[in-house]
Amino acid sequence: MDPAARPETILMTDLVPIITPSANTPVVAARDERTVRFGDVGIAPENLRFNEPPDDDVPTLAATMRAAGQLHRLTVRPGRGKKEQPWMALDGRRRRLALGLLFDAGEIDDDHPVEVYVETDPVRQAAALLLTNTALPIHVADIIGAIGRMLKSKLTIEVIARALGYAEIDIKRLAALAGLPPVALEALKAGRMTLKNARALTRLSNRKEQVDIAEQALAGYGFQEWRINEKLPSGRVTIRDRRCALVSPDQYATAGGRIETDLFDELPPVLLDPDTLSGLWLARVRRIALTFEAEGVEVHVTAGSEPDMPDDLEPLGHRSDDLDEAEMAVWRDTREACVTAFGAARDADTTEDGADEILTRLIRAKIANDQAGVGGRVVTAIVVWPASGSGIDVRCYSPAEPDGEAEPGEANEDHADDATPPVRSTWYVAPQADTPPVDTEGVNHALHAVRTDVATRGLIRALADDPGAALTLVIARLFSVLVLRINLATSQSATTIHAEAYGSRKDPAIERLDGVVRQRLDERRAAWQASGLTVLAWVGLLPHGEKMALLAELAAISLDLKEPRTDGVRKQARAEAAELADLCGADITLHWTPDVPFLRPHSKSQLLDMLVEMKAEDVRAASLKKDELVDWVAEQAASRTWAPAGLSWAVAPDPEGDDSAGVPDDGGDSGEGPGAFIVTPAGEAALDPAAA
Repeated sequence: MDPAARPETILMTDLVPIITPSANTPVVAARDERTVRFGDVGIAPENLRFNEPPDDDVPTLAATMRAAGQLHRLTVRPGRGKKEQPWMALDGRRRRLALGLLFDAGEIDDDHPVEVYVETDPVRQAAALLLTNTALPIHVADIIGAIGRMLKSKLTIEVIARALGYAEIDIKRLAALAGLPPVALEALKAGRMTLKNARALTRLSNRKEQVDIAEQALAGYGFQEWRINEKLPSGRVTIRDRRCALVSPDQYATAGGRIETDLFDELPPVLLDPDTLSGLWLARVRRIALTFEAEGVEVHVTAGSEPDMPDDLEPLGHRSDDLDEAEMAVWRDTREACVTAFGAARDADTTEDGADEILTRLIRAKIANDQAGVGGRVVTAIVVWPASGSGIDVRCYSPAEPDGEAEPGEANEDHADDATPPVRSTWYVAPQADTPPVDTEGVNHALHAVRTDVATRGLIRALADDPGAALTLVIARLFSVLVLRINLATSQSATTIHAEAYGSRKDPAIERLDGVVRQRLDERRAAWQASGLTVLAWVGLLPHGEKMALLAELAAISLDLKEPRTDGVRKQARAEAAELADLCGADITLHWTPDVPFLRPHSKSQLLDMLVEMKAEDVRAASLKKDELVDWVAEQAASRTWAPAGLSWAVAPDPEGDDSAGVPDDGGDSGEGPGAFIVTPAGEAALDPAAA
């Protein structure tokens, strides 16, 4: 089959702008069919692929045309001037090249008949250029170049748009790109520039700078968009300005304001008359301010920076710390009403005049909340300025209170007691969990640091394997820091939630503990890099289970319970670690037993005590050298899956306490004595044989 007979279309890649066909696309039935000499046929320079060499399939096309003849006509226009052939091909470049190969081989001559369609109408000629049948996809740079050649041939934007059946705005955009230097289109076609880069380049009016930036991109140095951005006018007011929350574009235009839009619709429209915008915003807010001025409140309206207020006025907005329970209840109610009022303003179309009532309620709610936050002090002045969400923002002012100094001659009999802040009845002390005991007797700082370091790494491994416990840790820490404002210092918490990973390059990970966690995170880093997505996008696409696992690993790697000195025991952090270890069922022996690096800082007597603790004491151990004893203890610990109790973070039972308290007798119904029931694998209750 003749390749020219295949129905082919222009393949518009994702770089090509979306063009909407017009509804009144012309439909032409009759065409001028002729047969002309091969020697009189050339290729039109406006052809999309005029400058491209023949592709590898042209010889195959020539062989097909030799065997089957010409199956599809070329579309040509009359030649212009002496430098062109009588007929110039707009569509059929590859067929013309294939015939050229047959001519070079001597199989045809100049008089060989070629069937053509002749187009003399400029509109139809333009349509033939882009709506052509071609074997290869057309790059957007070729389309841009073709549009440029059409414009040079005196075709107008309107004619080209009507010929192609596209909207004029789309042809205008392509025409703007066609005005770029040839080196820019070359860089675009070579993949050194994107279509977005090319659109940005049109914003430069200096042709020399356009050429320079395009040449840098073509040479592989990247597209220097910053050079374009710094040429854009600074201080422009766009449609995203905060004042536009109360002034619609139609209102601005009706008042005589001018709007400049971006040809490619990539930049927000620019408002060329910002004074008009300010005047509309101020008039709108001053109308609302009259209501409060009639009530005796001084209202300052500003579309710019906040004005300087008198020194005898104090800005409000922060809740006082000395509110009693009743005052706190009032503040919470007004706070909820204030949040509701701001939300209603954000949801409403505040550009309409009917939204004045919503904005009035917002100001009243803000005044009531600020008054409640300072125990009911009167607001005498407010400042109103633009806000993007709710339309306006409000700051309240109240007369400054005098310093609380004692009157002259007033006795102060309890001066010493007054130096201590009084204890308020509403003060709440958060409960503290039990802190595990710390054995520092006979332990120097270096050894204490080693022990707490390994214990930390053990808890890291346990927490990384328990996403539920990790989630609890993260939420609890964030709640403590952001809401409760307790244990703010990292020394008072088991976690460094301020995004600091535990360990350092000089302090390598323990392979089977935190080393496993770091390996998992390295694999996740590689997966993210391979995805080509941003971190947020990549995490957002992770399945829920993967997100939870990643959260557990990140939370675990943030733990820091190391204590460099014996006199620096972190009691609150240890108490939190004990609860955390209980949550995730931490057991360091599941993954690790004491190894040589851990045992080496211990003395010989401490190593012998370990053998006694693991019930592996041997009289021969005392005669071993230090290094031999270290190896022996490591071997015995591994065979018994043992680790020192100090690495578990568990709270040991009080030896002096009554362990039987709260424990029922054997004859009770506790379920632990004779007659106790167990749950079988089938889920049924049965009598415990051991108990029986």
